Amino acid sequence: MGALSLADHVGRYGVTARLLLVSNSTNHGQGYLDHCMPEMLDLLAERRRLAFVPFAVLDRGGYAAKARQRFGRDGIETRVVTADEEGVETLAWAEAVFVGGGNTFRLLATLQKSNLMVAIRRRVDEGLIYMGASAGSNIAAPTIRTTNDMPIVQPVSLDALGLVPFQINPHYIDPPADSTCMGETREERLGEYLEENTTPVIGIREGAWIRVENGRAWLGGTRAARIFRRDAAPEERDPGADLFDLILVGD
Repeated sequence: MGALSLADHVGRYGVTARLLLVSNSTNHGQGYLDHCMPEMLDLLAERRRLAFVPFAVLDRGGYAAKARQRFGRDGIETRVVTADEEGVETLAWAEAVFVGGGNTFRLLATLQKSNLMVAIRRRVDEGLIYMGASAGSNIAAPTIRTTNDMPIVQPVSLDALGLVPFQINPHYIDPPADSTCMGETREERLGEYLEENTTPVIGIREGAWIRVENGRAWLGGTRAARIFRRDAAPEERDPGADLFDLILVGD
């Protein structure tokens, strides 16, 4: 089969969804979500009911209080998703969901074991806005194979939500020019991923994000992203650049 049109991908890859996938929740020298809150509010528009998913950290209560306070400053009512049927009800109440950062393996394992993966995907298909930072952005990809995190727990599988057809590497860092470290750079590790997989990867540096809306995907924030494909040199894209070609991945 040849390259697919946008219409072919609508529904198949969820590109009709409204997503904001942020590299990091806190920029150096700024408060929690301050650097990306204007973008969040723009995407939310008049929506003011938010479900917060705290499963990537151990102290869920403290994390939930932090998120509730931050979103409350902008008039957004926040309820915390719990790993049970009440969590499903919270997602049904919400107009948007924000999945916080932390350890991606812990986040994915909790969502899988509580069957909330299915609930989130269904609600996104119904129009729920999905926002995530770090680990919350990782799980929007087809798998979590390009996370930076240590596998501190064992998920059922590495399969994630698949809201976009490309992999994501948040907190992407470039090696210092004067580094004496002999370990693999982030670029080399993503190259190893592409030796075994064909799905392209977007490395989003801190201060950057990916926004998906109306069948489009583009880069936002203050820093460029790095695109990795098998058998191709890495490519830099500046804030504002379109990611249309990464949505139309073909088959």
